[in-house]
Amino acid sequence: MTDLAKLPVTVITGFLGSGKTTLIRHLMQNPGGKRLAVVVNEFGDVGVDGEILKSCAIPDCPAENIMELANGCICCTVADDFIPTIQALMALDPRPDHILIETSGLALPKPLLKAFDWPDIRSAVTVDGVIALADAEAVAAGRFAPNVAAVDAQRLADESIDHETPLSEVFEDQISCADIILLTKPDLAGPEGVAKAKEIIAAEAPRPLPVVEVAEGEVDPRVILGLEAAAEDDMDARPSHHDEPHDHDHDDFESIVVDIPELADPAQLVSAIEGLAREHNILRIKGYASVAGKPMRLLVQAVGARVRHQYDRPWNAGEARQGRLVVIAEHDDIRADVIHAALGATAQAAE
Repeated sequence: MTDLAKLPVTVITGFLGSGKTTLIRHLMQNPGGKRLAVVVNEFGDVGVDGEILKSCAIPDCPAENIMELANGCICCTVADDFIPTIQALMALDPRPDHILIETSGLALPKPLLKAFDWPDIRSAVTVDGVIALADAEAVAAGRFAPNVAAVDAQRLADESIDHETPLSEVFEDQISCADIILLTKPDLAGPEGVAKAKEIIAAEAPRPLPVVEVAEGEVDPRVILGLEAAAEDDMDARPSHHDEPHDHDHDDFESIVVDIPELADPAQLVSAIEGLAREHNILRIKGYASVAGKPMRLLVQAVGARVRHQYDRPWNAGEARQGRLVVIAEHDDIRADVIHAALGATAQAAE
């Protein structure tokens, strides 16, 4: 790449818990000879994903190449956050060969693509491609695009009726904007679930899209980097529910941050998270915790009542062993008192 070439950017989108951070970790560790930079857009007040990625930085993607934007959706804070961040990455020496942008799980990708039309970066960067991750088990279960055929039939019959939920609109917009779909966690869905998920995605996609099954984020970088889609010049082929001006906001969702003291047993935390998901419709919980007697930090990732946890790294010398979780739900389902009580009771049981 010469200094005159446009710097390629890959936008990685996908619903909550679809595996975006896992994919980026894999790409960082298997960059295919490229020097990568990463922009992480958090929904919430704590940079969990950015901290996770920085902990596995390598020479081809050092920690200084990983930047976080935690002040809201980057497509809503273009001038204040997004443009300066891209310019800072381009000014690095050596300059990155490729930038990965991990959007919030709640983000609509099309407004972000429009940001690449800003004069300050239009001549310097290009959207190499949009990669949408879809959880095979969740899609097959119809959680985010329920009864697609019936919804489409109703829309055709009466366009004034809105049968979509905010979650399904986010999912559909991400699929519609993508150049390639990565169908994640196929082992949990099984062959029948994978086949059903592919049918749903095909029904939602505005054009034929390649769908690749991916487990644990392991995909050859040649498959998703170097697409040369120039997506910023191809907006009309990427329809959105939110194409009308001023129709982009995240008021349907809310997040809170919960600090939790040291745990005696991770099972207590898992049980509390499962209960919140079932009884209070919590969509997503992610973060980390300290477990008594364990030298390593416990990484926690939950999608609904499905909870995964693993020890990801040792606590650093002088680092406070403080657990911290981001909790995301639709606006009407966020009750801070209930959430703090459930997770706080878990922590207190260890004392």
